[in-house]
Amino acid sequence: MTNVLASTRVVLACAALGIGASLAAGPFGATAARAQAQVLNVQDADIRVFIQDVAKTTGTTFIIDPRVKGSVTVASNGPLNRRELFEVFLATLRANNFVAIPAGNGAYRVEPAENAARQPSAAGGQFVTEVFRLRAIDPATAADMLKPLIGPQGQVVANPRGGAVVVADYADNVRRIRGLLAQVDQDRASVHTVTLANSSAREISQVLNELLSAPGADGKAARGAVTVVPVESSNSVLLRGETDAIQRLLPIIADLDRRAESNDDVRVIFLRHANAEQMLPVLQQLVGQTPSVSSGTGAGGRTSGGTSAASASASAASQAGAPSALGAGAKASVARYPGANALIISAPPETQRTLAEVVRQLDLRREQVLVEAIVVEVSDEAAKQLGVQFLLGGANGTVPFVGTNYTNAAPSLFPLAAAAAAGAPKEGEKDALTSVREAAISSLLSASGVTGGVAGRSGDTLFGAIINAVKKDAGSNLLSTPSVMTLDNEAARILVGQEVPITTGEVLGASNSNPFRTIQRQNVGIQLEVKPQINVGGGITLFLRQEVSSVAGPVSVGSTELIINKREIETTAVVDDGEIVVLGGLLDQQEKVSSQKTPLLGDVPGLGALFRSSARERSKTNLMVFIRPRVIRSALDARAATAPRYDYMRALPTLTSPEGDNSLDAVLRDYMRTAPPVAPPPVAPPPPPPPTAKP
Repeated sequence: MTNVLASTRVVLACAALGIGASLAAGPFGATAARAQAQVLNVQDADIRVFIQDVAKTTGTTFIIDPRVKGSVTVASNGPLNRRELFEVFLATLRANNFVAIPAGNGAYRVEPAENAARQPSAAGGQFVTEVFRLRAIDPATAADMLKPLIGPQGQVVANPRGGAVVVADYADNVRRIRGLLAQVDQDRASVHTVTLANSSAREISQVLNELLSAPGADGKAARGAVTVVPVESSNSVLLRGETDAIQRLLPIIADLDRRAESNDDVRVIFLRHANAEQMLPVLQQLVGQTPSVSSGTGAGGRTSGGTSAASASASAASQAGAPSALGAGAKASVARYPGANALIISAPPETQRTLAEVVRQLDLRREQVLVEAIVVEVSDEAAKQLGVQFLLGGANGTVPFVGTNYTNAAPSLFPLAAAAAAGAPKEGEKDALTSVREAAISSLLSASGVTGGVAGRSGDTLFGAIINAVKKDAGSNLLSTPSVMTLDNEAARILVGQEVPITTGEVLGASNSNPFRTIQRQNVGIQLEVKPQINVGGGITLFLRQEVSSVAGPVSVGSTELIINKREIETTAVVDDGEIVVLGGLLDQQEKVSSQKTPLLGDVPGLGALFRSSARERSKTNLMVFIRPRVIRSALDARAATAPRYDYMRALPTLTSPEGDNSLDAVLRDYMRTAPPVAPPPVAPPPPPPPTAKP
């Protein structure tokens, strides 16, 4: 009953405001009529009834959320027009944690204020969402600053990528936040340049950044107050930040720069990656110092018996009277201490700083290159021989001598017949008989296939016949994969083979009194020599020499001279990282057919086969050399290259005992006290880019 009476009072009060007046815009406008003499007075009225009465009075459509419940109390001490009534209505909703959100076409949606931040806003709405573009301050910092100023129903979200913050709240609070950001979002930072006289700009910047990163009394670092940037070209430091913070740093920089000035002008630089022996001539050339000739064993086990290429260049420049690259007034000397891989620089502070900067840029961890070569050679040889030889003659000339001999048939019948007819040696014929018998033996040793015949002697008559037939097929398959790892721009070599002695000279002396022979040992096997150079674009320039050699055997029977087969490639190529390219190859096919016969008799059908010899040889060789370089930039890359090869060797049956124990694992476990290398997990490829829409 009370709610009905209160509603009646609201209706009566609002009816006196002039419902029929036309509005300029929305439910209220500048031309709204003033109330006559009624005062709004609502006591514990149902909020839904209150909303309905305001809708009738202002001509506005309200969509009421089912969660909107409760009672309201409103009292005014003066007459209200429709605009004033609407503002009082919005204030009443806000006081009861409700909000009216524009829903389009002059309608409003009344719902709890906790959902207002998730609803879209419109121009002129009472709960709005606005994007503030920031110029100087960080979006995250601005969001942290605004959160205490946002009501419980509002929200603030930072957008670091867009450099903005999004604020959703009541319109009056958003206006207040807008004014606050206008005052705060201003760049008051200044830039100050400090030129150093003795210190290094990079070193001073590192010290200042560590100082600014240190936590203060409140436990927070003030790193963002001042930004420190080194300028190495002018040996200066740029400071950007608030003027007061910069002024506090200037005395520190001046004091550090003053303390860096040394009276003895001597500085020791310990190298981390580079070789002091290789860097010494470079620095000596910069200061105009004559490079000293180093001796002994340098880093890496290399013996330096003279000056390096850089030393020779610097020495030539010094002998030619070349001035110092650091200026005519720079008096400096550079030496090295081999025991600690260190450089000792005696020079003025400015020269020390310049040389130290050169050392810093050169003293970097160098990349490595794993070069893998694949040599594939497949050869096939086939041969056929068929021949007949005969001989008839007398020892004392009583029987005419007749015989056939062909160079494409073995063994030859003539040396055999000569050895058989020689008989016992006479005085002074021992050497000649020995030569004849050696020729016969050599002819027999050169025989292959099937050899048959007949030989005999009847009085002074010698006779003999040989038939030889052979068919030979030979094939070979050579596959070798030498690999070697080396530093960038460093030559490397691997050899797997033997040292074969080769005769280079022989002297018998007078009556063989002092015979001697000189030999030279030659490497025979698989050799790989390479010097890689990593390019900026991802390619690798390879200065490469690949050789595969083997001993084919002696030149002839009874000879000590050897025939060595050799396949060699020496080239310079550019190969992409991880790609396989062919360096060179050979496709060789040869076929040789020979036929020797006795004139006229060899052409007789059937019987002519006894007076001829035929041979046919065919050979085919396929040779290809492939190369694959891989850049090793980190420990993960080295592990990824080592683990598959370790697993390959570990899986060989000969390394695993019947009990299942692997000898390679046992060496790592028992002797080296370490675990086998494990390849890192593969990196997932990046997702493909989304397809572009066709215009």
